[in-house]
Formats: sequence, C-alpha cells, structure tokens
Amino acid sequence: MKIYLPAILCCCLFNGAEKQIGKAAWLIGTWENKTSRGVTYETWNKLNEDEFQGKSYALKGKDTVVFETVQLLQKNDRLYYIPVVTGQNAGLPVTFTLKQGMGAQLVFENPAHDFPQTVSYQQINADSLVAEISGNKNGQFRKISFPMRRVK
Repeated sequence: MKIYLPAILCCCLFNGAEKQIGKAAWLIGTWENKTSRGVTYETWNKLNEDEFQGKSYALKGKDTVVFETVQLLQKNDRLYYIPVVTGQNAGLPVTFTLKQGMGAQLVFENPAHDFPQTVSYQQINADSLVAEISGNKNGQFRKISFPMRRVK
C-alpha cells in the first residue's frame, strides 16, 4: 500500500521546514551606523540558498578596517549566526542559534558565550534597522544598540 502525502507536508519532511534564512533576506545590502566616534558599516551578501556573508567595517582614509565577519548559515532546519570578531575569542568563530525569527525580527542566542549571549536585528522599515547585542557581563545585564540606515 502506498501512502501519498500532501505536497506541503512532503516539502517540510524532506527539505526541512521552510528555509529560515529567507526570513533574513531584508538584511542584504550595506548599512551605516554614524556615531560621534565615527562611521561603521555592515554589509550582507547572499552566497547561496543556505548562506549569507556579512562583515562589519570602518573606512579610515582609503583603508577598510574589518572588525567582524559573519556567516549566516541555514543547516537542516536551523539558522545560525556565526561571527568571527577581530581580537576576540582567539580568532575563532562563535555560534549563535536563531531563537526567534518573526520576519522583521531575528534573535540569535548562545547562553554559554561570555558576552554577548544574544544578537538581534530588528527591521524598522526598508531602509533602517537596529542591531543589538545583549547579555550578562561581570554579573550585570548590558545591551548595546546599533541603529543603522541602508546606504546600498
């Protein structure tokens, strides 16, 4: 006896759930954060159906100084935010797992990391977002926000 499954169920069973990385497509582009300390940028590119690549950097004269590279990776039915921050964690990547992805909000967590334990992105509109890092550091809760506007 053959069992026929509805197409939507087959999609979910055999391809994992709908790709979560699609919820982050609004990140693609270049974003700018201006502060009194200078201007930083964050650029996101789609490498393939399962991976976006990001980097945070500043322009100093004609030089680009990269602070962080990030891999946003869909693996099976999970979405991972994997940064490598210059001068931190011995240059090794740290993995954060998507805990909440509701279209315009992405929240990644790694409770075992020293700081931050949470990285989030909130789309305000098509041309602005707020990135935040938060968690406990030295026994106190800290949250740092990075409001950004799209430049490309």
